[in-house]
Amino acid sequence: MYKIETKKDVKKLISSIIQLLILIAVLAWIISQLFTFITYKPYSTADTSVVSGDDHGFVALSYFGVDRESTTSRISENKLSEHLKALHDIGYVTITQDDIKKYYEEGTPLPDKALFLMFEDGRHDTSVYSQKVMEKYNYKATMFTYADKFTIKDTYFLMPEDLLKLEDTSFWEIGSNGYRLSYINVFDRYHRYIGELESTEYSLMAKYFGRDYNHFLMDFIRDANDVPKETLSQMRERISGEYELMKEEYNQGLGKVPGAYVLLHSNTGKYGENAKVSAVNEESIADTFEMNFNREGFSLNERNSSIYDLTRMQPQANWYTNHLLMRIWDDLPEDDKPIIVFVDGYLPEKENWESLKGASEFKKNEELIAVTSLPQDTGVIKLKKDLPSDFNFSAELKGNKLGCQSVFLRSDDELSKGVEIRLMNNILYMIEDGEILEEVDLYDFDEIPKVSVEEDKRDSLAGEYSVFARYAVSHAQSVEYTKLSNEAASAKVRSVEEGAEEYRPEIQINELGNRLLDISLSGDHITVKIDNKPVWEDHEIKPSSGSGIYLQSAWTEYGYSQRNIADDVYDAVFARIEIKDPATGDVLYTNKLQGVDKAVQVTKNFLNALINWFITNI
Repeated sequence: MYKIETKKDVKKLISSIIQLLILIAVLAWIISQLFTFITYKPYSTADTSVVSGDDHGFVALSYFGVDRESTTSRISENKLSEHLKALHDIGYVTITQDDIKKYYEEGTPLPDKALFLMFEDGRHDTSVYSQKVMEKYNYKATMFTYADKFTIKDTYFLMPEDLLKLEDTSFWEIGSNGYRLSYINVFDRYHRYIGELESTEYSLMAKYFGRDYNHFLMDFIRDANDVPKETLSQMRERISGEYELMKEEYNQGLGKVPGAYVLLHSNTGKYGENAKVSAVNEESIADTFEMNFNREGFSLNERNSSIYDLTRMQPQANWYTNHLLMRIWDDLPEDDKPIIVFVDGYLPEKENWESLKGASEFKKNEELIAVTSLPQDTGVIKLKKDLPSDFNFSAELKGNKLGCQSVFLRSDDELSKGVEIRLMNNILYMIEDGEILEEVDLYDFDEIPKVSVEEDKRDSLAGEYSVFARYAVSHAQSVEYTKLSNEAASAKVRSVEEGAEEYRPEIQINELGNRLLDISLSGDHITVKIDNKPVWEDHEIKPSSGSGIYLQSAWTEYGYSQRNIADDVYDAVFARIEIKDPATGDVLYTNKLQGVDKAVQVTKNFLNALINWFITNI
């Protein structure tokens, strides 16, 4: 029998109990994720409050994937829940593939607020982390897959038996992203011809590319001079063959071919970049599927659309809820826009601010305010509290690098007076009465080691050869590519110090930002710091009697994205704001958690990190 005789024994017992409780919590969470105990309940066609008979089309949303925490492309479980809760709260109900088919082929009315929910790429983690969210809001979705994953047996992806189990839960239908994800006519950012790549090769080389590539079904396979390497009949046989392989895999694995399809890559033309290729795709799609989502970037589908030329919007992992709602709002016809109700978040915090433009969400536990712009416009909020003319302002600016986050000091509702400190596209500006006084490129400010174009071009080539070596079809070919990679890496090129042009990477549309901004106002002087480093010290400004503080988000440009996503809404994110009286040190305003709230959140964060560790390492 175990006896507790020393302090060491007590510590061991407590440690064992804590470990046991954590394991029980993790096990309970895993069971809750793996098993479904409720059934999806379809909307009632007889309920006129849901289906009035009026035609409002339907909104289609397609998520790349879902994970416990957000990644570059996969949305977190919590953020997905926030998105779907907002849609659920304003009355959106999910529709099925059969609903869409009957809508276009038989004229059957859809719900007034109809949502077709999609998840692409068919990943295991997507099904695990989205299942409980779907159950919570009684939402049904289509899981899209690549048929070749069934043969490859890639453990990251759902196999036929997994997909059939998903269907059995009643919350899922099955769709197809195609036979495989692969690329043709690829050039790197220095216009060097790469050729054809499988998805894994592309993923490893993507950091060397621009936008000069295509998907397997979009064009003829071409050489470095843009001349087709295949005849018309060879192209037709290649593309038609993809659909036949797809049918074979689905029939063998599922006993059927899914009804819904997503043609990749969207927005490249009708069904491809080349008219002859498009004709082959069009024929094959109509022969294989019941519907096709052919475009991306617009969420609304109406009755005058073709069932084979539908459109969807792909919400990004970093979108705040109002960003999603703003994009849908913009897509809806004028009469339907009032159905969109933006989320406020923590209401006691919202009461401190006046919303002048766009939408704002106040997130208490994350200690932040997300100010969402209008499409191709701005979003603005104003602090209601009166401030002295001199004060210190501090905040973490966490909006994406590509976009504009501004703090207006001693300004007015027109934002035409006073001082603006603007962080836009990774450049910091000091602006007074609308005129730029100073600007600093933070890429230079961060003192990132400078790389020349020549060095980057050399390193890119070496990296490309290295990937080819890794995926070579023979040992001899791998040795040859390794040799080429080593030769490229050792080539003599000039550095920036030796007079070569500096290489500057383009900012990607989903590149996250995180800057600590400190501003001190004292009379007719201002000091600005970024990440605790002075940018401008005691800079002279005009005397002003104004004292208002305004926070602004602004869309700046569509930006660069290898996925070719167009987004004209921007979320400025102001976290852990603190305004102090410089004379007394008193806090005049803050949205930081205090006291018990802070202790509770710290504990939650710790437990969440602990669970994440167990999930990752066990």
